Amino acid sequence: MSSGETSLSRRTILKTGGALAAGGFSVIKPELVRGSQANSRISVGLIGVGGRGVYDATIVQSDPRARVTALCDLFDDRIEVGKQKLGLDKPAVYRDFEKLLASGVDAVLIATPPFEHPRMLVAAIEARKHVFCEKPIGVDAEGCFQVIAAAEKADPTKCISVGFQQRYGPVYLEAYRRVQTGEIGELANARAFWIGGDPWQRKPYPDPRIAKLRNWFSYKDLSGDIIVEQDCHNFDVLHWFLGGLPLRAVGWGGTKVRTGMDILDHLSLTFEWPGGMFVNFEANQITPRGFSRIGEEFTGTKSFLAVSRQQMVHIRGPNDRETIDSKRDITYDAIEAFLGKIESGKVENVAVRSALSTMIAILGREAIYSGREVTWKGLYGIRG
Repeated sequence: MSSGETSLSRRTILKTGGALAAGGFSVIKPELVRGSQANSRISVGLIGVGGRGVYDATIVQSDPRARVTALCDLFDDRIEVGKQKLGLDKPAVYRDFEKLLASGVDAVLIATPPFEHPRMLVAAIEARKHVFCEKPIGVDAEGCFQVIAAAEKADPTKCISVGFQQRYGPVYLEAYRRVQTGEIGELANARAFWIGGDPWQRKPYPDPRIAKLRNWFSYKDLSGDIIVEQDCHNFDVLHWFLGGLPLRAVGWGGTKVRTGMDILDHLSLTFEWPGGMFVNFEANQITPRGFSRIGEEFTGTKSFLAVSRQQMVHIRGPNDRETIDSKRDITYDAIEAFLGKIESGKVENVAVRSALSTMIAILGREAIYSGREVTWKGLYGIRG
């Protein structure tokens, strides 16, 4: 890590309570955001036409405020599948994402493998596009710092959103409100988990370089390992609900079942947050079909909250249990919020807070890999 990165990040961490790290909302006149296209649909380019990218783009395409006009991917079969699933007739097609960024699209969705996120997100910011980038921000600290630096100099009229969709889900927003207003009492303990089956299926390709790229999830240098690629969702919720960053982490993990991949298949961590708050986290991708446990739990001195993408459960006593179900996949809430912010001019820049959430995952990963306690200050050279 360079001294410049350390200095930059120290300033950023100390601003966590401020506008940029907390969310960076600005109110801009819509005509300034959209320019001459203020009365037209938002044109969106998709960078990374894989399963997740097409899913996100389907939500955009179904929204009357926007339309997908361009696709970018290295592989022809991905482009063709994207055209078909999105119902696109003659979209602009690119192999080079920089050429898409140089085009006239208003916004881009970035849904490439995680190792590509920093350079593509930075380039999109510098191209002054509205950006919705899938999580995580990167696979290492260097990538996160690059995004932080770019975000701090970003055009304030452009929206920079990240696929931490819990931040936009109604049940999560309600759970957060109850924690913040003291409805569960003083927060005493928290825990989180992502326990489920293997979401990945490797496919063979004749060229080993293509095989690695298309099976990117199998490799920790491309995916960041499961703790960064997947579990960063949980850490973003903890970052949000606990109002800050952890001080240290210890953890363990390994591979017991999925031996053909260069990544963990199970892990367990304990974090310490300021104020003597100890947080347990557990994850695996080897649980047989039929059971999963994904979400976060918060224990207060008055009551208990469990929250997930499916529901919020508030338990106040033996006979006092309240359940609020999610009405749909909260990805819709996140992407619709992104489009709404572009249309209204009430833009956000959440790149810094999203980078910090990703860095919590990296902290946990380094504790597992090293087999020792790792501190935020020791790993990043900055205050937590």
